[in-house]
Amino acid sequence: MLMNTTNPSAAYRSAGIEAEALGTSPHGLVTMLFDGALLAITLGKASMMEHKTIEKAQSINKAIDIIGSGLRAALNIKDGGELANNLDQLYEYIIMQLLKANLNNDADLLDEAYGLLDQLADAWKQIGTPNATQAQV
Repeated sequence: MLMNTTNPSAAYRSAGIEAEALGTSPHGLVTMLFDGALLAITLGKASMMEHKTIEKAQSINKAIDIIGSGLRAALNIKDGGELANNLDQLYEYIIMQLLKANLNNDADLLDEAYGLLDQLADAWKQIGTPNATQAQV
């Protein structure tokens, strides 16, 4: 782990996130990716509304990175069939909306991307609950 010695609180947060990631299940890691991307979009929109161009771009780029290098990379396209392909295409669409939102300062596109990702996150979290995998009697 690379520590940021110039900002101790950032290093502490980073260590906490890393420790949390190391102790969680694969399902939990994907949940963390969804949460991180949604937070980055929220921060990007707040920065957009405050006309903070650099912070907006950094947050939106972070969301794009999480979706592209995290969520899309977690897909098993070879064995996942139609569902994996559809998710891959949806992630690509969300990334494109984020890119356009950043380029055009379009909060509506951020809202659209957030809404789509939030629905996926909710569905993902529900399949991870113990009751979701048990048959109802």
